[in-house]
Parts: sequence; C-alpha cells; structure tokens
Amino acid sequence: MSLPPKQIDRPLGQPSGGRRTRGPRRGRDVLLGAVALALFATSAAVALRERPFRDAAPVAVSTPRTAEAADDGAVEAPRRAAAAQADATQADAAAGAPDPAIIRVDPAAAGSADSVVVLRDPATLGSDPRVAHLPDRALIEESESGPLPVRGADGRRPFDAYARPWSGARGARVAVVIGGLGLSQTGTQRAIETLPGEITLAFAPQGNSLDRWMRTARQGGHEIVMQVPLEPFDYPNVNPGRNTLTVGAPAGETLGELRWTLSRITNYTGVMNYMGGRFVADAGAMDGMMAELGRRGLMFLDDGTAARSVAEETALSNGVPFAAGDLVIDGARERGAILDRLDELERIARAQGFAVGTGSAFDVTVDAVASWAREARKRGIELVPISAVAHDPERSR
Repeated sequence: MSLPPKQIDRPLGQPSGGRRTRGPRRGRDVLLGAVALALFATSAAVALRERPFRDAAPVAVSTPRTAEAADDGAVEAPRRAAAAQADATQADAAAGAPDPAIIRVDPAAAGSADSVVVLRDPATLGSDPRVAHLPDRALIEESESGPLPVRGADGRRPFDAYARPWSGARGARVAVVIGGLGLSQTGTQRAIETLPGEITLAFAPQGNSLDRWMRTARQGGHEIVMQVPLEPFDYPNVNPGRNTLTVGAPAGETLGELRWTLSRITNYTGVMNYMGGRFVADAGAMDGMMAELGRRGLMFLDDGTAARSVAEETALSNGVPFAAGDLVIDGARERGAILDRLDELERIARAQGFAVGTGSAFDVTVDAVASWAREARKRGIELVPISAVAHDPERSR
C-alpha cells in the first residue's frame, strides 16, 4: 500500500487527489508548439524578405553623375565626396533641374547609408563652406582668356552661388573688404589665416598663384571679390597696372581687358574698382562695363574714393547688385588710426543699419581688423560679407 505524498513533496499546483490524466495536456502542448513554429516561420519570412510589405513613401533623389560610379558601381564618396557632390549639382542645373535643388547636409558623408538629404533653394542661401572652393561648372564659360563667370541656365548667378551665408538679421552690420590679395605670397597667406571668415577678401589680377589662394580663402570661409584696375586721373603717371580699363579705349578693347581680369580666378561674387577716379566718373565707360557684369550675374563694389562716381546709377540700370564703401580704414597705416576708423564704421552701422569699410592687406591692417572683429561681436555688431549689404535690383522688383 502506497502512502500519500507529504504536502512539502507535492508539486506546486497539483491537487491532493489521485493521478491526473495526461491526454488533454499533451494535446495542448502540441497545439502551442505548432503555433510557436508558425510565428517563428512568419518572423523569419519578414526578416528575410527582399522588400517590405508596404512600399516606402516616394522620396525625391538626385542622381549622381560621376564617371567612377558609372564604371564600377562602387561608392567613392569617402575620398571624392565634395567633388562628386559639386559635379552632380552642376550637372543637374545644366540639365534644367527644377528648384529647389537637393543638397546634402554633410558632403563628407555622401554615398553612405547615414547621409542626410534636405530640400532647399540655393538662391536663398550662400555656398556651403565645406565645398565653397569648388567652382560651379554650370556658372563657368570657357573663353580664350580662361574661365569666365556666367549666369547658369536656370538663372542662378555667381553673386548668389558664391555668397557667404549670414544670419539675415537686421541689426547693426559691418562689412570689411581687404584688397591686394595675391601680390605678396606671405602677406596673402597671413591675411587668410589671421582674418575671420566674415571678412571679404579682394584679389588683385596681377597676383601670383591666384587659384591656389582662392581655394584657400574659400575653405577658410571668406567671400571673395575681384579687383578691376580702372583708369585714375593722371594716368599713366599713376598706373594701376597692366590690363587697366581706360576711358578712351575702343569698346572691344575695354571688354577684352575686363574679361582677362574676370578670368583670373573663379568662385567670386563680384568685382570692385582698383583706383579708377576718372573711369568711374564716365557714364559711357561705366555703362559698358556694367552691361557685361549684369550679363554675367556679378556685383560691383565702389570703394567710395571717387566723389564723382556714377557707379551706382549705371550698376542698377544694368541689373547689377551694388555696394559702396563708407570708409577706407587704412589711409594712415598706424594701428591706432585704423582702429579709430573701424570704430567709426560701428557708429555708421548703428545709425543706418550697416556700413562698409575697405582696406589693403598690410600686416598692420590685418592685425587691427582681426583684433577689432573679436571685440565688435561682443558689442552686438554682426560682421557680414559684402554681398549681404549689396542692393540687388533683381530682388527688389
């Protein structure tokens, strides 16, 4: 005779009666196993499925047009991302791609699974500093003189494409343009490295290694303009240099000299006069030059040194964005005097909203501007590129 099991030895949940039948439990176990197997099989099918159950929402994409991708299908983006992105954007523009364009937020990550793509209108923003040194091929016309800036087929202008971004705020703004870049190699390097990126740099067409310095300046965040030598009074005793545009020259000769200067570099928003007191006062000569600048989508900056200048009237009548200098900051090459002029620029900016100062890449000027810029920000002054304060007749219509 078997004794009933003790309470402590009884399995949990089992009644104290006799033996239970095993049939129904075995059936339930088989059923649960079948359900589990079915769930596992369904999960595996979903995980291994080539496409999801529902198609993803359609997303606009930009098709890269790089020879590397077409040849071997491999992604070369880690090494060639910036150039590939610029080429793709330019090719799309040349093909008449509609605005807004598709621009990668991080060109360095182009082609990777984690790269982010956003839609934005390039006409409303300046160039991305990370690819600012790459010329937009859709905005270049090849000529006998070299590459010339030109409006794109979609209407974009170099003035828009190569502008440095800024806040868009309407506080006190100061634009400082430092000229003479390229004439001294050590001076040019020092100016690019010392001056903050908000300072606009102007290149002299007679300079050396201009393309290299242009790229370095753009990579440093600087907006750039091209200086055009114009006839001053007492010319040729006072001579701005070779390829100077003169009042008495035939129109074709003047146009050829201008195009030579424009071809010296790329990636600039406009031009400014170098000397030129006589030229900028002659309406006929200025109108011919402005017609060419307007056709090419470039800005004109008048350094403000010629009292009889007709630059503003002729620029706006030809659709050329225009800005004028308020002060030459380094007429006296002494640090204290330069700082005084910069302080005067601040006062002008607070009174009228913005001010424009021009100077040359002397060591004393570069050092004074760099020092002043650090303190001006603390006083609520926004340093902006010259394009930010130009009057653009195309945007005021």
